[in-house]
Order: sequence, then C-alpha cells, then structure tokens
Amino acid sequence: MIVIAAPPNLGLRPLRPGHEPGTWCAPAALFAAGLLDAVGARDPVIMARPAWKPGPDPGTRLRNGLAMRDFNLALAGHVAPVCARGEFALVVGGDCSILLGALAGARRTGPLSLVHIDGHSDFRHPGNYDPAATLGAVAGMDLALATGRGEALMTDWPDVTSPLVHDRHVVQIGEREGRNPDFAWPDVNDTAIDRIDVFAANDMGPHAVLERIRRTLGATPGQRFWVHLDVDVLDEAVMPAVDSPGSPGIAPADLAIILSGLVPDPRCAGMTVTVFDPDLDPDGTYARTLVGLLGALPFS
Repeated sequence: MIVIAAPPNLGLRPLRPGHEPGTWCAPAALFAAGLLDAVGARDPVIMARPAWKPGPDPGTRLRNGLAMRDFNLALAGHVAPVCARGEFALVVGGDCSILLGALAGARRTGPLSLVHIDGHSDFRHPGNYDPAATLGAVAGMDLALATGRGEALMTDWPDVTSPLVHDRHVVQIGEREGRNPDFAWPDVNDTAIDRIDVFAANDMGPHAVLERIRRTLGATPGQRFWVHLDVDVLDEAVMPAVDSPGSPGIAPADLAIILSGLVPDPRCAGMTVTVFDPDLDPDGTYARTLVGLLGALPFS
C-alpha cells in the first residue's frame, strides 16, 4: 500500500465570512493520530498544500478551479504509477475534489467502476443550478464531474477518455437528503447510477449493501474499481468534524463491514478518504475515531 497525503480544501466554500475550510489539515492530523501504523504503511507521499481563495478564477465558474486542476493533475501523476504496479493507493484528503485526480491517475491503466460512499451524492452540475449566479464548489460536484457532467476543466484529463466513470459503473451509498422535497440534484435519480440512500442502507443492513455493490461490480467482472469515502456518511453524533454534518448516517460498524468487503478485493485500485476537518476536532477525538475505523480494514 502507498499512502498519498492530498491536503486541499479547494473544493469547499467558506461557511461564513472570513472562514477557510480546515480539511487541508486532515492528513497531518490523521498521521499524528497514528494512521500510518494503523494501516501498516510507511513513507507516504506528501503533497504540498495548494493556496485556497474565496473568489472566482478567470475563465471558470468553479471555485479555485485553476489551482484544483493543477493539484489534481499532480495527484494523478502520483496515483498512476501506484496502480500500474498493482499496489493499493490510499489517498487521504482533503476535500472531495481529490476524487477526480485519483480517478484520472487510476484510469491510465484501464476503465474503472466507482463505489461512492458519501452522505451526499455530490451531483451538482450546470443542468441543475445556474453557474452564472453561483460559483461551483467541486466538493458538492465530484460525482457529477466524474461521470462527465460539468466544465471540461474537471471532466477531461490527459491520457484517458471522458467520462472518468460511466453511470452504470457507479454505486452511490449514503445520500441522506434525496427524499427531501427540496433535494438539490433530483436528476441523479434519472441516471443509471445504482443509488442506495442512507435509509435503504440502514434498512438493508451492511451485508445486503455489500452484495448489491458486488452485483453492480460484477456486471464488468474484470474491471477494477475505486472506493471513495466521505466521512460525513457517518452520523454527526459520531463524526461532527466535517464540512456538512448530518443525520442519519451509516453506523461505523456497518461501514467497516462494507469497506472490509471491498478493499481487499484484488480489483480494488485504491480509496480516497475526504472531508475530515481537524479545526472541528480540537482534542483529536474524531481523528482517533477515523484512524480506528481505517485501521480495522484488511488492506492487505
């Protein structure tokens, strides 16, 4: 396993005037809490933190779009050789925008499926909001961009065809707002993405969720897949140190069962872990919770 520390907060919007999201601190906080020992890794790749700014970039309506493009190209350059060697890439963020660079790197060795585990399906794109009126925050758009919806700046990548993943090769698990009347991106329900919202996941139980994931992955049995974990899929009572906490969530023990059925699969190319914010965890309690969860997974 190769651990890559990918520390941007570029895909997040400020929560209040003068606020800068703290997800860029997550890799260092998790390392300090013992992550490398917990997962049996050493000598991580540590990427430099890119500068975040609250305002627009010229030529794009994505917040921090130009810096995000550069960072994800660099991330793809780190992930690609790991996947080419057949090793597992654990990419520790940072916000959900890093999913795009990770996929772009992993895709250089062939097509991918995606298991997207997130309390939000992150499907905002110009078909369901007005980019002229609002800057796009890619941490709420990563699944849309990964499936080819949105600005070419974040959908088109060197050495791979677009989209990074096709709808029919995606499982999204954990959306908690999809049954609300004001759901932000209802058009995700009109796609071929296999959607298991948090209510269905909790009703089914983790073993049934895992079997459904395996059925979707089994439609392309020789194809590798990537796992994306946004830790806000956990209930805010368990993991409040995130940008957009909420309830209900998937219980840590259930999440561990699902992940433990995925990461040791030889087809699993790697995993992104995102949106933990140490600014909201002053005594390190939730860093230790997350390290405990990841350390219990059978990566090898």
